[in-house]
Amino acid sequence: MKNRVTGLGGFFFKTNDPNKIKDWYKTHLGLNTDQYGCTFWWKDQEGNDCSTQWSPFKEDTTYFQPSKKQFMMNFRVENLVELLEELKREGVTIVGEMEEYEYGKFGWILDPEGNKLELWEPVDKAFL
Repeated sequence: MKNRVTGLGGFFFKTNDPNKIKDWYKTHLGLNTDQYGCTFWWKDQEGNDCSTQWSPFKEDTTYFQPSKKQFMMNFRVENLVELLEELKREGVTIVGEMEEYEYGKFGWILDPEGNKLELWEPVDKAFL
């Protein structure tokens, strides 16, 4: 498998008040926030449009489970199906089933310290 991770797809974290924290980052750091957080647009080496997501979640979210951590990283990957098969063979803990949406495929794994990592095979054109 050529590349496993191709970039940071997003950083998600828990907060007491997502709207308040989004407003703070908008006011003080100039982030262009919306209901999900902030999308940073960039181009890869071939000039393709790509994005990285910054998203605050409610403190009581269950989206990060089974991890008990306050954050979850999202990594961009090239071939999620193949990568999940390879990770499973390597003994990595796979969480749940892969999900597919118009903007990409998602899978989840746990690192050795119980951090939940979201793996995303994006369809960047879906955002444009």
